[in-house]
Amino acid sequence: MFEKGLIYRATRLVNWCCNLRTALSDLEVDHIDLKGPTMLAVPGHDPNKKYEFGALTEFAYKVKGTDAKLVVATTRLETMLGDVAVAVHPEDPRYAQYVGKELEHPFCPERKITVITDSELVDMNFGTGAVKITPAHDPNDYKCGQRHKLEFITCIDENGKINHIGGEQFEGMMRFDARNAVYAALDKLGLIVGKKPNPMRIGRCAKSNDIIEPLLKPQWYVNCKDMAKRSVDAVRNGDLKIVPEHHEKTWYDWLENIQDWCISRQLWWGHRIPVYLVKIAGVIDHPDNNNHEHFVVGRTHEEALANAMKKHGVTAD
Repeated sequence: MFEKGLIYRATRLVNWCCNLRTALSDLEVDHIDLKGPTMLAVPGHDPNKKYEFGALTEFAYKVKGTDAKLVVATTRLETMLGDVAVAVHPEDPRYAQYVGKELEHPFCPERKITVITDSELVDMNFGTGAVKITPAHDPNDYKCGQRHKLEFITCIDENGKINHIGGEQFEGMMRFDARNAVYAALDKLGLIVGKKPNPMRIGRCAKSNDIIEPLLKPQWYVNCKDMAKRSVDAVRNGDLKIVPEHHEKTWYDWLENIQDWCISRQLWWGHRIPVYLVKIAGVIDHPDNNNHEHFVVGRTHEEALANAMKKHGVTAD
């Protein structure tokens, strides 16, 4: 499958379990629906504490060089430590004067945050109509970041702690402790506008019950598009029958919206992927983690070495 290009390497957002410190496939994520503010225990955090989910927090960014403020709303306040932009709808007259303006980040003053327009992401009628953008920690923001070529800033590490990029006063805090600390710090600065109930769905690790953290990671994927199309065609053509018939809708809904399958796991007891990164003096001095040509496969180290020599026309010497 690797040689056919069906298995490939890419850096993109993955379902990350901070408790197990591994990527997960979509099927290993359980979802729970919250009707409003709900206090939940989170693995890896203080076992005697619970943290609030299902609430929408509104806070303000100051427009640089003015007294004006832009109010944004978020269910994940801790990720504002990785914000790189605020998006508004291009047809929203409330914010037209601010498009292209720079905002002040209260905890990372050296960071540039710009007001951009994005009709795909922003719903003028939801929240304040202004959306904070954290491309490295949210799937929708990730796509927005790609569209606008924004910077991808990871402010949460593999263990679920705020890293040095997230601001000195929060560095080392567990992400949901940081959520509370960021709220308190913003409130002290007079930037908290309010909080309201927000029905939402959150993902949890099926193995540890941890809250899934979207993280930007290089991982191995299986291209599922052709396999999914063949499976859909088989049912439509009558070659494959699903009984009872009403389950066909689920079949089509799943396979016609298929996502490539992340097969990497970082668990020490997980199955090892028989792929080797190649370094050859004068040929590949600095292997690229996402360059297909810099990897070889082999059932054993010796087979992989032989494949590398054959592929690049070199000897082991």
